[in-house]
Amino acid sequence: MRSYLRSARIAPKKANVIAQMVRGLPVVQALDMLERTQKKAARLIQALLKSAVANATHNEKQRPEELIVRSIVVNQAQSYRRGVSMARGRQRPMRKFLSHIEIILGIAQDEPKSEPKASKKATKKIQKSVRSKSSSSPSA
Repeated sequence: MRSYLRSARIAPKKANVIAQMVRGLPVVQALDMLERTQKKAARLIQALLKSAVANATHNEKQRPEELIVRSIVVNQAQSYRRGVSMARGRQRPMRKFLSHIEIILGIAQDEPKSEPKASKKATKKIQKSVRSKSSSSPSA
């Protein structure tokens, strides 16, 4: 249940601010927040989210109330190269960035609540500290 928007005419930094706002929210709540936000990126992401919901309901037979925004990825696309005129006939380069936006939806019940596992290095450090404490204690 995903949807893509390729080469959107908005800078990735600006789009990522709005994407961060709705990442991980239920779809109904995310659409409500995007509707109340007065940014161009909000309009683009709102249309893309509606498309992803339509894909999920039509193709996967999912109910929109159960869907959550699992991830939104905003990547930089190609950039337009323009120039700004300066004094003495010179020109300063200016780049206008485009964005690729991808939305992945998931079902709220499918989210497993797993606790983060300790890394092997952390486990070894704990074992070393336990051994050193037990060997350094005086025996009676």
